[in-house]
Amino acid sequence: MVKSFKIEDTAAKLVEKSTLLKILNYIDTVDLKTPVLLMDGDRIRRNAATIGRGIDGCKVFYAVKANPSVEVLRLLTGLDVGFEISNIGELNVLSALGVNPGRIISSNPVKTTDFIKSAYSYGVRYFSYDSPTEIEKLSQHAPNSNLYVRLAIPNEGSEWPLSKKFGVEIEDAMSLLTAAKAKGLNPLGITFHVGSQCNNIYNWNIALDKARLLSDMAREAGITISLINIGGGYPIKYTKSVLTVEAIERHINKLIKERFDTTGITVHLEPGRAVVGDAGIMVARVTGKADRLDGRWLYIDVGVFNGLMESIGGIKYTYITETRGTTGIKDNWTLAGPSCDSFDVIDKNVQLYEPEVGDMVLILSGGAYTISYASEFNGCSIPETLIV
Repeated sequence: MVKSFKIEDTAAKLVEKSTLLKILNYIDTVDLKTPVLLMDGDRIRRNAATIGRGIDGCKVFYAVKANPSVEVLRLLTGLDVGFEISNIGELNVLSALGVNPGRIISSNPVKTTDFIKSAYSYGVRYFSYDSPTEIEKLSQHAPNSNLYVRLAIPNEGSEWPLSKKFGVEIEDAMSLLTAAKAKGLNPLGITFHVGSQCNNIYNWNIALDKARLLSDMAREAGITISLINIGGGYPIKYTKSVLTVEAIERHINKLIKERFDTTGITVHLEPGRAVVGDAGIMVARVTGKADRLDGRWLYIDVGVFNGLMESIGGIKYTYITETRGTTGIKDNWTLAGPSCDSFDVIDKNVQLYEPEVGDMVLILSGGAYTISYASEFNGCSIPETLIV
């Protein structure tokens, strides 16, 4: 089976060799039901151990939304990381796993009242916010909690921008810090997000410049900022090389040292994609082929609705097909999922060796934001997650 996949140099540079070999060998040993997401547990452990190491005083909180499977979360509970959650569903999974509430924070700036009550009752004490309405909810249902206000930050250079839905400018953020203190809450921090899959290192310059200005204003108003939550955004390799964790963290650490009195600052980091993305390979099978007026179409059993939702927002994946009986010549394909909805188109102009119906297709770097977006629309199955 391993020999039936032709791993070209370009693909081999995008995923760790040990991860690829481990998953290929696993496929060789089992009768695999697809679609399935295979996760390299050793790679997750190495990612979790590396991320945050280059930033002084940094605490890492895995963004559960990136991959909320109980298999992944169970693995992470045994590591030196915390968890960032946004809703009751994520809280319930962590609660069932017995995660200490001191390891949990919530950085969703607009939370449901039920979630605030449940999280506070469980023992969560760190929450983000960006509106007066949120202050009212938190003061009523999570008194004396530690709050960090979210700044609006440009997301240029990020493949999945997050700059419009949340965040406020400096003057409004200052008003929110003051208002939270007046309500008996503990506004001690500032947060931001440079955008998911960010390959523009200067986004962190803008973010930390704004955080420094707000921190100075807060100090003059009698509010001490002791927490800088820098969100997530670290990129992974999908189809090309990206900034490394080490390069990003050297840069961030230098910026923080230049802008803040680091003796009184704790840094929170919320990686999601960077922890699990390149540890996962989605395995699908070819369900059909067709020649249309606009070219050749290849259909597989995972698509936009049941695992590859990010493909419609700009994320491009790398695909490896089985090559049994191939001519050795690549064709351009439109890649489509299993539903009968014409929206279920994953990618266009994808160069692939021609597979046969029933052959496997490997989708590299599929560990993040795949199953978390997946639905059973049109009766299509959500990929099972297996740690290998």
